[in-house]
Amino acid sequence: MAVANWLDQATLYTGLATLVLLGIFLWSWLAEPRRLINGILFTGFFVVFLLELAFLIFWTRNIVFITIMGFIFIILVFMIVLVLAFLWALLLWNAILVWKRESHTLSNMLTLFLGIGLVLLWVVNLVAVNRFLPNWLNMILTVLPFVGFYLVVCSYNFLVNTVLYQFVPRHYRADYLIVLGAGLIDGKTVSRLLGNRIERALRFAQKQQRKGRPAPKIIFSGGQGPDEQLSEAKAMADYAVAHGWDPRLVLLEDRSTTTLENMTFSKQLIQRDYHGSRSQPRVKFFTNNYHAFRAGLYARQAGLAANGVGAPTRLYFLPNALIREFVAILIMNKRRHFWILLTIAILIVGLAGLVYALNNSSGFQQTVVDFFKQINK
Repeated sequence: MAVANWLDQATLYTGLATLVLLGIFLWSWLAEPRRLINGILFTGFFVVFLLELAFLIFWTRNIVFITIMGFIFIILVFMIVLVLAFLWALLLWNAILVWKRESHTLSNMLTLFLGIGLVLLWVVNLVAVNRFLPNWLNMILTVLPFVGFYLVVCSYNFLVNTVLYQFVPRHYRADYLIVLGAGLIDGKTVSRLLGNRIERALRFAQKQQRKGRPAPKIIFSGGQGPDEQLSEAKAMADYAVAHGWDPRLVLLEDRSTTTLENMTFSKQLIQRDYHGSRSQPRVKFFTNNYHAFRAGLYARQAGLAANGVGAPTRLYFLPNALIREFVAILIMNKRRHFWILLTIAILIVGLAGLVYALNNSSGFQQTVVDFFKQINK
């Protein structure tokens, strides 16, 4: 009876906590989906929700149902552990696919480097650490697992935010659509990846028109690289017009070379062009799904009130692209991460040094022995 009462109370309070955390997350995310803290808030809500789900399963007191759900839980945990254990193999397999189907650039080999890095880390830990290395170096190397754990937490938070950003409400009422540029094939032809962005913007604009609202202007944003025969903006505009878009609703931003410049220069172009009744025009930007969240961070940095819509990307290309996005966001916040990692390193090395000194101090050990002798008296 006591167990049943405890379960009823735990189910009630955990359910209330779930609703409160869901409300906090939705308030933060809907107000500004371009914040990294949204991933932390969602994780807090989701963990408590899973706990509530477990309580509800036991609350049914149905042995068959509880057994089935427990079995499913064990399978899911086993699959996660299996993926993590063989992550290096999955990364190397993905690297082979990317090598066969994409250009052999440095940015397209990130899964290869990460897979090899995980293998080398495992070998070094197995062969060298605590066996052949001096104690002072072992103490320094104790920092690595904590640094690795910190990076895993950061990457998880990035992935959560990237997924959440795909579900930002779209509201088909835009005055301007910004399509972010990408490299041209042979310096003149829109690639499939870039074409997906343009076509996604065209579908958005057409759907907005079908809802009876005015057609937005589309800003094609991208400068001309040293190996390109024309600007990315001009190539994208030609592509859109060839696919039926009205050239009178086209604006070119052909100076930018980075995503931040895409946002900054497009904002300047909008400010010059906009003559509507509202104080601020409504803006959407378009890029590939893996890049949408980071582009949103740059839009916020540029002071552009715009959220993004992601175009689909081939599945095999996503791991490599997501690693690149994660590294780029780490660099965006490099000072914050530097001080956090430095603090972790100082604390861990200091603690490891203290433990080593105490374990090898005969005076300290004798003090401990005398202390316990005094207690026994």
